[in-house]
Amino acid sequence: MTGTTRSSEGLDVHRRKLLFRSWHRGMREMDLILGTFADAEIGALTAEEIDQYERLLDIPDTEFLPMVTGERPVPADIDCAVLQKILAFRHSMTF
Repeated sequence: MTGTTRSSEGLDVHRRKLLFRSWHRGMREMDLILGTFADAEIGALTAEEIDQYERLLDIPDTEFLPMVTGERPVPADIDCAVLQKILAFRHSMTF
């Protein structure tokens, strides 16, 4: 079970793979944050934002989670428009 509420119907293959990766991170907290974000936003991201999102998914959960939760500052070299969207999305989430 992935937890996704979004159908991958209508998404190109690349976006479908990113949606899957978002829900299968390895750390449940990141599955919930990135999976829910992807459910809501993956269809609307631009090609540039898709590239940014894919690079963010390559960051190990143990490094990425503290940035997303605000426990650690975001390094300038990975700060991007999609990361800012993820951070705003995370702040709007209720657990």
